[in-house]
Amino acid sequence: MNSTTKKTKSQKIFVLGGDGFCGWPTSLHLSNTGCEVVIVDNLSRRNIDNELEASSLTPIYPMSTRIEAWKEKTGRTITFHRIDIAEDYDAFLQLIKDEKPDAMVHFAEQRSAPYSMKSPRHKRYTVDNNINATHNVLCAIVESGLDIHLVHLGTMGVYGYGTAGMKIPEGYLDVEVTTEQGTRIPQEILYPTNPGSVYHMTKSQDQLLFQYYNKNDRLRITDLHQGIVWGTNTAETKLDDRLINRFDYDGDYGTVLNRFLMQAAVDYPITVHGTGGQTRAFIHIQDTVRCIEIALKHSPAPEDKVFIFNQMTETHRIKDLAHLVAELAGGDVAYVDNPRKEAAENELHVTEDLFLSKKLNPITLNNGLLQEVTKVAEKYAGRADKSKIPATSTWTDEQQPGIPKPLSPSN
Repeated sequence: MNSTTKKTKSQKIFVLGGDGFCGWPTSLHLSNTGCEVVIVDNLSRRNIDNELEASSLTPIYPMSTRIEAWKEKTGRTITFHRIDIAEDYDAFLQLIKDEKPDAMVHFAEQRSAPYSMKSPRHKRYTVDNNINATHNVLCAIVESGLDIHLVHLGTMGVYGYGTAGMKIPEGYLDVEVTTEQGTRIPQEILYPTNPGSVYHMTKSQDQLLFQYYNKNDRLRITDLHQGIVWGTNTAETKLDDRLINRFDYDGDYGTVLNRFLMQAAVDYPITVHGTGGQTRAFIHIQDTVRCIEIALKHSPAPEDKVFIFNQMTETHRIKDLAHLVAELAGGDVAYVDNPRKEAAENELHVTEDLFLSKKLNPITLNNGLLQEVTKVAEKYAGRADKSKIPATSTWTDEQQPGIPKPLSPSN
């Protein structure tokens, strides 16, 4: 893989979706490295909070307050434009022409699998928003005529969770096609997708859009297939209470490890869906922002194919995490009906060589960081609405998630 190494310092970077769980700490981190950061966001995640009546456990300040606090603490300026890039293409294109960014980091997609499965309306919204946003970004880059490196936050979920006895490669799979004449022809294809929700399906479609615009228009694109993010704060978000990051705990947006730690903090059963035998990839939020920085520094050349990195640092079984949290923070583990349509057990083996080769020193699960998240959960426990904790979005009409009841651990 050839790449053009660029220093992120002095780059002007658009962070699309820069108000969200991954976008906000990334914006601060890139600003702290010396980048000129422009956040573009329609604040839809805040609107979804209103819809679900389930706010972040941590208090999230208005965008103007966040940006002002950042300038007070660091002297650095972040600018913000409220644009819905899935709907207002012309305004977005004009902003690109005016600002002339060197790179864009694309977080501007509805990120919850359960939310995408709540109803036909939520399915349609997720498809309309995510696919239109991605396509508008690609189309606008081409129409602007500018050389812009696009870094997209994808998901490990595009691969599905069956590994067929092999490590999941970083995006591409080498295969051999045999012709009718018996000639064997080597081919490199995208690793076949196997999405498990409408949300994951939109990320799978993103891959095809990237491949086309890379092939047809030579766009420079890096697609990051990220694991489940845990943790809440980064070095930058801890500088001031007004900069604090989101801590989602509800059944739609709460990521599994954070949800377990929060449940223990508020004396709620640690709820494991199904058998808990599902194996998933994980990454700490601090590593998320570091990986984005690394991806920006190692941009593809115009002649390169789409760079695909597996952005994760370790894998764990869900029930193992639940019992780890129970031992660390106290509490009972409860096994409830699985709202998702998925295998009860799976193995997951993933290649993660590219980020390691770029000198990422990964953060792995440790008691210190788990306790840090627990302290955040305990500090804001009074803001928790326990009625929002159970998962209510189901993949099939026949399945109804159960109310948590402590059960004997099943190994």
